[in-house]
Amino acid sequence: MHRPFAQVDVFGDGAATGNPLAVVLDAAGVDDAAMQDLASWINLSETTFLFPPTDPAADYAVRIFTPVGELPFAGHPTLGSAHAWLEAGGRPRRGGHLVQECGGGIVHVRLVGDRPAFAAPQRRRTGPLDEAHLAIAEAALGTPRTHWVAHEWGDNGPPWMMIELPDAESVRRAWVDRTQLGRHDHLGLVGRFSGGEYAYEVRGILAHTEDPVTGSLNAAVAQWLRSRNAVPACYVATQGSQVGHHGEVFVTDDGTDIWIGGRTRTIIAGKVDL
Repeated sequence: MHRPFAQVDVFGDGAATGNPLAVVLDAAGVDDAAMQDLASWINLSETTFLFPPTDPAADYAVRIFTPVGELPFAGHPTLGSAHAWLEAGGRPRRGGHLVQECGGGIVHVRLVGDRPAFAAPQRRRTGPLDEAHLAIAEAALGTPRTHWVAHEWGDNGPPWMMIELPDAESVRRAWVDRTQLGRHDHLGLVGRFSGGEYAYEVRGILAHTEDPVTGSLNAAVAQWLRSRNAVPACYVATQGSQVGHHGEVFVTDDGTDIWIGGRTRTIIAGKVDL
């Protein structure tokens, strides 16, 4: 059966420089195995499948698959799915505000110009990394924890092990031995710029790949940095330099929620046989 499909660039700088997302816009009746098979075949960091919501407060429901499994929440799939749903004619119940239902619960999306933003969900796990995960991170980075600025859990669906390095250049230079990461390990690196357009350089690394631009990680990083008063209420982070991308992540703390925003752009539109 042919179903409407879009491939969306998320967190780009205006060109196709962000993180691509595949979106199946009508997945009613598709079973779990077929969704996983398609996500594995497309082989992007995530593929999403949209359904009518079960929660009466939501505008639509989304399921998020990586090539190897399903995620309850992820950031760039949230913004890319919202973009594709709106472009396909979706109309939110509230003007300028969209409500997404996913495995992690309800996620609010603010529709502002060409940079939609999602409200960062509460982290399911916070605090310093435990000894076992510190050892994994040290082995992957090849540098002792005494050379780090700080570390923290950033689990908001994906379980990010967040490591702050001395500066942005340290993040860019870091050579990560992904063989030291287990299948379910997520390593997030962050380092401060000394000046210029961006406040922080971010990298999101998994055992099988390095993500071009990562909404969930930037959301957890923003909550962590704001809790330490390390950044102002609004700042811009960049990600993707080590994998040939140039992502821009716009962070805004309005005093109630931290919003993670970025540009979205449809690159491919058509149908998928599923």
